[in-house]
Amino acid sequence: MAVPQAEAFRRLNDSLAFDWRLAPYDIEQSAAHATMLAARGIISASDRDALLAALDVVAGEVREGRFTIAEGDEDVHMAIERRVTELAGEAGGRLHTARSRNDQVATDMAMFTRDAALGAEAAALELAGTLIELAERHLDWPMPGYTHLQRAQPVYLGHHLLAYAWMLLRDAHRFRGVLGGTEALPLGAGALAGVNFDTDREMVAAELGFAHVAENSIDAVSNRDFVLDYLAAASTCATHLSRLGAEIVLWSSEEFGFCEVADEWASGSSIMPQKKNPDAAELLRAKAPRIAAHLTALHGVLHGLPLTYNKDLQEDKEHLFDAVDSLQLVLAAAQGMLATISFRRERLAAAAGDELLAATDIADLLVKRGMPFRSSHHIVGGLVRLAVGSGRRLSELTPGELRAASPLLEPDAFYALLSDGAWLESKSSRGGTGSSAVREQLAHAREQLQRARAGR
Repeated sequence: MAVPQAEAFRRLNDSLAFDWRLAPYDIEQSAAHATMLAARGIISASDRDALLAALDVVAGEVREGRFTIAEGDEDVHMAIERRVTELAGEAGGRLHTARSRNDQVATDMAMFTRDAALGAEAAALELAGTLIELAERHLDWPMPGYTHLQRAQPVYLGHHLLAYAWMLLRDAHRFRGVLGGTEALPLGAGALAGVNFDTDREMVAAELGFAHVAENSIDAVSNRDFVLDYLAAASTCATHLSRLGAEIVLWSSEEFGFCEVADEWASGSSIMPQKKNPDAAELLRAKAPRIAAHLTALHGVLHGLPLTYNKDLQEDKEHLFDAVDSLQLVLAAAQGMLATISFRRERLAAAAGDELLAATDIADLLVKRGMPFRSSHHIVGGLVRLAVGSGRRLSELTPGELRAASPLLEPDAFYALLSDGAWLESKSSRGGTGSSAVREQLAHAREQLQRARAGR
């Protein structure tokens, strides 16, 4: 009589609590496998029909939430096979012919990851589209740009928002790249060495949407590169959303006052009735390290793992599933929050109107008159100190003070540069913040978005 498993080991070993979400993929691949077995004469046509009919019933039970877990169901694969056997009788025992749970789970995971990557790509493109629309509506709204969180140079809000659009377009490209790692069908590799039957793996690959079969049976069952690929893409995307969330948190504070998050994406304080907290934006920040941690954790699982299958690989699922769910949630939240956000033009313009932000442009004015940049940098630094020390704006310095700083500093050109918007429009280089450059960039972003959507 077999010794029963210890309760703690049984709970440690069982994966049904989390791998149940693979059920639709397991049913789909089982149907393709049964069809192939009959086509190759490995099982009879009547067995195939019984298996397909039973799998169809199980698919309905799973879809409608009527599937009953039985005592002893260790994982999703055993649960489905057990139920198929209940429905199909003896034919159910033939479903597992010419396959192993090792190549079976690898196939399910590849199919799940493929769908997850496609879903993330679509969501990233949708968010990129929203950012592009926001940028177009705020194309000519001046705001300060920052380095080290200090006011640096003025930019247009549309230009700033397009920076995030380009990030999301790159994220979509990364998720599209994940699909390449899911193109090889593991099924048919058996436990690790192949199977003892003349199977048609190409037939199964075509039925399940794989481009080709995995060439090496050892690699097929041990490969989880595609999960790492997804987690890497998800980590980068989540990091982009975290940066976006961090800026919205800052911008919506009273100290900045640049934007306001809609009520449906904010929370109140439990004791301070005047507060409106940008919690959705804050959670964009918090979810990013969680997703990145799943990538690090799976690298930890795999980094010293001998070939081929080891039970350690069971740990791939919770890391992947939680990352998929978390990323899906934050992409949806970012989409909803940005679709309803409002910006305060007067606060943005007031901050962008700080004349000290034009210091680099003044230095460049001297460079255009032949002065080395380092020398012009030193001279303009002196003018800034003079203005700040005397409590004046740069435009309030006298012509005499300007000539004393440098004979090359013509007062008319100096004051014209500080006129409203002049130093913003001077950034006409491609990719810069001048109006013409931003409009050109916006057209390129729209073109890139359309191309990415058309390629899906």
